[in-house]
Amino acid sequence: MAQKGVQLDRETFSCSICLDLLKDPVAIPCGHSYCMNCIKSFWDEEQKKKTYSCPQCRQTFTPRPVLVKNTMLAVLVEQLKKTGLQAAPADHCYAGPEDVACDVCIGRKMKAFKSCLVCVISYCEQHVRLHYECPAFEKHKLVEPSKKLQENICSRHDEVMKMFCRTDQQSICYLCSVDEHKGHDTVSAAAERTERQRELEVSRQNIQQRIQDREKDVKLLQQEVEAINQSADQTVEHSEKIFTELIHLIQKRSSDVKQQIRSQQETEVSRVKELEEKLEQEITELKRKDAELKQLSHTEDHIQFLHNYPSLSALSESTDSSSINIRPLRYFEDVTAAVSEVRDKLQDILREEWTNISLTVTEVDVLLSDPPEPKTRAEFLKYSCEITLDPNTAQKQLLLTRGNRKAEFMSQKQSYLDHPDRFAFYCQVLSIESLTGRCYWEVEWKGKGVIVAVAYKNISRAEGGNEGILGRNNKSWAIKCSNNSYTFWHNNNETPISGPRSSRVGVYLDHRAGILSLYSVSETMTLLHRVQTTFTQPLYAGLWLYSVGTSSEFIKLK
Repeated sequence: MAQKGVQLDRETFSCSICLDLLKDPVAIPCGHSYCMNCIKSFWDEEQKKKTYSCPQCRQTFTPRPVLVKNTMLAVLVEQLKKTGLQAAPADHCYAGPEDVACDVCIGRKMKAFKSCLVCVISYCEQHVRLHYECPAFEKHKLVEPSKKLQENICSRHDEVMKMFCRTDQQSICYLCSVDEHKGHDTVSAAAERTERQRELEVSRQNIQQRIQDREKDVKLLQQEVEAINQSADQTVEHSEKIFTELIHLIQKRSSDVKQQIRSQQETEVSRVKELEEKLEQEITELKRKDAELKQLSHTEDHIQFLHNYPSLSALSESTDSSSINIRPLRYFEDVTAAVSEVRDKLQDILREEWTNISLTVTEVDVLLSDPPEPKTRAEFLKYSCEITLDPNTAQKQLLLTRGNRKAEFMSQKQSYLDHPDRFAFYCQVLSIESLTGRCYWEVEWKGKGVIVAVAYKNISRAEGGNEGILGRNNKSWAIKCSNNSYTFWHNNNETPISGPRSSRVGVYLDHRAGILSLYSVSETMTLLHRVQTTFTQPLYAGLWLYSVGTSSEFIKLK
């Protein structure tokens, strides 16, 4: 039977519940067969309903049928196991949740091989054969499996939509063309497809051209990255070499100073030792002379005393004590001071030059465009930076508080130490932070008025003229805020500004782009003035308070 009988596949003898070969097969009243344990478990779940059904045909039974093992079917399954079954389709041939299933398969459905636009049905590889073998199906249109076949059916007339209405830009069936779309510009779906196909090809050509353009841009950017990396590597190598040479020079100077100090040390110690020996000899001689005089003083012979006294009383020339100059721990303090002065000068040079180096590095350009300038306050806050005021720059009538973020004009001078960076005449102060790149900060003020500014570090500090006033020279830009007006100042040029009065000013700086924008900040932001220029140095935030009792604070932004 196994060799000449009808070929049976594994699915024929599989339980539709566990999808495995039948174990202890039982046939229920409707004729379907299951593993005894599988149908028992299934009916145990249905016991609450007090009705029992077939998992395949859904026929119900009351009361619960008694299950008896189907001996003949069990023997047949065992024999087929021994003689061999036709290979069952691999699991990947069955339709999963994401697959298009064959509409003809009964039970566990196979994956669809083709979908027919005329039948509006999807077929597996076995069931689609008729469409290839039977002449009646020659005109049917087979396509790749699709879950959207029902979208090809007209919901109004339940007909396949084979036409397209250009007037309403939608697919329609033939009955639609003589009904609600009558008089419209209608064509066959195939004709419309041909037209759209031409448009599609043009679109693809445009897309492919754009892809080629973008790939060229990417290649240019990759070349730019390679050039940047190569330049950076060379610069690092050269700078390391220069700094190494500088370190060696400093080490050489350090060695020279050390050698000079040791040489001078040896000379001075030798001089002192020589003088010490001389003094020791003089002390020894004086002690001997004192002993002889003592002995002479006890001589009872007057003639002998008078005879010896002249020679014993004569003293040798004493060492000049004025040549002894005792300066404990201060012999080489002048050298220490000189080295300290060199260090300070070198630090100042490095600080100034480092700022220029940092600024040069930030100006490395690439082909990518900069992000657009912020428009909303939320966008500005992305560039917020914390500003602290430098006490070494504060004029002595300015009191700095709140972590050096607030300045107040006092009637009495504060006990600041003298410093070359301090403003001498006007109540001005600059920030510690140097500002490059994109920065945003806000200043809140109280009193009669304040000047909010940015300035180069080399703005004059000691002079009382315009060179030392924020906004009155070409090294600073400033907005004067009072209770009734705004005025912008640069290079001693005054520009009146109109805008809503507010006790808070927002400052946006794009150093690289040369943009300085000033805003009145309340519930909304209003642009007061915008500067477009070229900044050649890092900038520092500044304040000028010109009335006693006026205060201004850099706000911490969240």
